[in-house]
Amino acid sequence: MGEMYDYFEDFPEENPANYVNGVYELGGAARVARATEEQEKANAELRAKLERVVAEARKKAPSEDLD
Repeated sequence: MGEMYDYFEDFPEENPANYVNGVYELGGAARVARATEEQEKANAELRAKLERVVAEARKKAPSEDLD
């Protein structure tokens, strides 16, 4: 297994993990993974905030349909 690691270390352009959308970008896959993780975290925070707002609105106006 070490042979492949050494090979990709010597020839990073041959490593499929260094391609993002078919374009060679050294470290690009790691950058995309970090950005995706950050976006998922932001989405979860926003979703939780929206759920709190909707819950508050339902408490204030329980007779209205807010779905």
